[in-house]
Amino acid sequence: MASRSRKPTPRATRRLTRAPATDASFLPTLEQFVADDGQISIGTVGPISCAAIANDEHNMLAALIRRPDETLKQLLERLDRAVQLAWEHDIFTDEINTPNNASMTKPRR
Repeated sequence: MASRSRKPTPRATRRLTRAPATDASFLPTLEQFVADDGQISIGTVGPISCAAIANDEHNMLAALIRRPDETLKQLLERLDRAVQLAWEHDIFTDEINTPNNASMTKPRR
């Protein structure tokens, strides 16, 4: 009996349907930041299981570690505020990198 060639079954696409936007003010700073070619990353960074980082082509504006029991929404809201602080007051938030101990020593006389 001759075998029939079968067309492969197409893979199911994984698509997320967008919920209707009900709150236009949700994460306004991050929205503007990304629109201005900023970049945000969320995920594992070395031994840190979940971090959120915002950077542009020149600087890292914020690097946050997800707190225990903090939702993803809460983390993004903190990132939004941290980027706003960096833009408006040049205050950069870094919860990931520890300060270099050598730079904290007193200068020699």
